[in-house]
Amino acid sequence: MAPPAAGGAEVAAGGRQQQGVGKMLTGIIRVAVFWYFASKFFSPKRSPTEPSQQISNLFQRGEPLDMWLYLSEKENFIDFGGSPVWHETNIPYAVWNPKSTRTLSLKYHPSEALKRNGSLYAHVFFARSGYPPDPNYPEYEPYTAFGRTYSVVTYLPRSKADKKKSLLGDSEDSTDGENVSEVVGDAQVDNKEDRPVEWIAYWKPNMTINLVDDFTRYSANAVPPNIAPYLNIEPSQRSYYPTVFFNEFWLLRDKLIPINETVEELPLHLEVGPISMTKWQLFLQMDQSFQIHRTYGSMLEGEADELKRVFLEGNPYLLAVTMVVSVLHSVFDFLAFKNDIQFWNKNKSMEGLSAKSVIVNFICQLIVFLYLLDNETSWMILASSGIGCCIEFWKIGKAMHIELDSSGKIPMLRFRDRESYAKNKTKEYDDLAMKYLSYILFLLVACFSVYSLKYERHRSWYSWILSSLTSCVYMFGFIMMCPQLFINYKLKSVAHLPWRQMTYKFLNTIIDDLFAFVIKMPTLHRLSVFRDDIIFLIYVYQRWVYPVDKKRVNEFGFAGEDDHASSSPDAIEQKEDEKKTN
Repeated sequence: MAPPAAGGAEVAAGGRQQQGVGKMLTGIIRVAVFWYFASKFFSPKRSPTEPSQQISNLFQRGEPLDMWLYLSEKENFIDFGGSPVWHETNIPYAVWNPKSTRTLSLKYHPSEALKRNGSLYAHVFFARSGYPPDPNYPEYEPYTAFGRTYSVVTYLPRSKADKKKSLLGDSEDSTDGENVSEVVGDAQVDNKEDRPVEWIAYWKPNMTINLVDDFTRYSANAVPPNIAPYLNIEPSQRSYYPTVFFNEFWLLRDKLIPINETVEELPLHLEVGPISMTKWQLFLQMDQSFQIHRTYGSMLEGEADELKRVFLEGNPYLLAVTMVVSVLHSVFDFLAFKNDIQFWNKNKSMEGLSAKSVIVNFICQLIVFLYLLDNETSWMILASSGIGCCIEFWKIGKAMHIELDSSGKIPMLRFRDRESYAKNKTKEYDDLAMKYLSYILFLLVACFSVYSLKYERHRSWYSWILSSLTSCVYMFGFIMMCPQLFINYKLKSVAHLPWRQMTYKFLNTIIDDLFAFVIKMPTLHRLSVFRDDIIFLIYVYQRWVYPVDKKRVNEFGFAGEDDHASSSPDAIEQKEDEKKTN
C-alpha cells in the first residue's frame, strides 16, 4: 500500500518557491539591464593613434542562402562528400516571412561509440544560393560560404548520491520496492562521495539555428565585448560574415535525454530562422545574468529552468502582472520591516502585547535558519534568514529584560518580564492563551513528526527533527498570532498594536494570495496561503468592534487627550525623558 502524500514537505517547498520567484525575476532583470548598459559604456576604446577601420556585413538583407547540416563524431569536419542530414535552399537572409523559417524532425540512430560516452557534432554551412560550401569544389568562390560547429551531446555531472534513508529501516515505502536502491547506509554514501565525479552524456533533442539580423558597422578595434566572441571577421575584406547563433535558451535540462547502451534511436528537431539583434542580445544577457547569480550563490542549479518554464507555460499578461506585483511585494516587505523596527525601538510599554509570541517567533526563525543551513542553501538566503534571527532576538530584548547570570560555572542568559507587562492583565491573558495553544501545537508537531519518521526519508535524526519542526512552522506558523487575538479580546482594545506594520503585512498577504494562483505549487499549500487572511480579517474586525479609547496609552506611551499639550517645550522634554522602556 502506498503511503500518503508528504503534505508538509510540499508546503515547505511551495512556500520557498512562492517567495523566491518574485525576487528571482526582479534580480535577474536588474542584472541583465546593468550588464547590457555596462557593455555599451565600458566597451574597448579605440586608441587615438590607430586608424579607424569600419567592418560591415559581407551579405545583404534578403540575399538567398543555401544551408547544409552534417552530423559527425569528429569536431573538425572535412568530409563534404557524404550526404547532409538536412539541406535547404533559397533561405532569405534577415527577412521575416514564411520562407525564412524551415523545420525538420528526424530520428537519429546512435553508433556504439556514441553510446559509450562518445561525442557528436553538427556542422552547419551557409552559402550564397548556387555556390557550394566545399573549398575543394571547382565552383567554390571565397567569401561566399560560412559555417559553425555545434555539439549535439553535452556532458553533465551525475547527481549526488541521495544521503536520505529510512531511519526506522522498515517503513512501508521500502516494502513497495519503489526506492529500495536509494535507501543505502551511511558508509556506502561516504564511499560514493570519495569517488571522482562521474559525467553523463545527454542528447539535445532540439537544435535551433538562428541567423542574427545584424548589419551594424563596427570599428575593427572596438567591437562590443558581448558581440566579439560571436563575430566571424574576414580581415582581408574588412567585413564579417553573418552571425550563426545556436539558440539553447529554451532548452531545459529535463528535456535532455541520457545516452546509454540501451538507446536505439534519438529524436532530433531542427529549425533554422532569423533572430533580431535585440532578442539575441536579450538571450545573451539573461544567460549571463543566470551565471552571475549562480556564481554569487543567489541562484541554485535548476532555478533558471524553473524561471524559463514560467515564461514558457505562463500567460504573458499574467507574467507582466506578476512582475509588477513582485515589485510591490518587495516595497511592502521593506516598509513592514522598517515600521516593525521603528515600533519596537520606540515602544515603552508591553501592556496589551504578547511577549511570549515574540519568543516563539524567534524560535521559529531559528528553526528555519538551522534547516536552511542543514540543506546547503545559498549564502544569500542564509544571510537573510540569519539577519532575521538577530532582529527577532533584538525584539526579545525590547519585550523583556535580558540579564547575564554569571553565578554558575557556565554564564547563562536570564529573561525577566518587564513591569508594564507583569503588573497588569496582559501577562495573565498571555499565559492562558499560550497554555491552551501549546497543547494544540505539541499535538500537531508530535503527529506530523511521527508521520514524517514513518513515511519520509532523512539524512540523520538531526535532519528529521529540523525538517519536522520546519514543516510545522510553515503549516502552523499562523497560530502564533492567536495569543494576540485572545489578549485583544480580553482587553477589549487594539490601540496597542503596530497597525502601520500590520497593514503592510496584510497587503503582502493579499499578494501571496495572487501568487497562489500564478505559481505552480501543491494544492495543500495553495489552500494554506489563505490562513493568514483569516487571522488578519479577525484583527480588522477587532479594530472595528473595539473603539479607540483616547485615555488609553498607545504603543508609543502617549494618550490621545494629551496631544494638545504635546507641542509645548516642557512636554517635549518630558517625553524625551520617558523614552526609557519600563
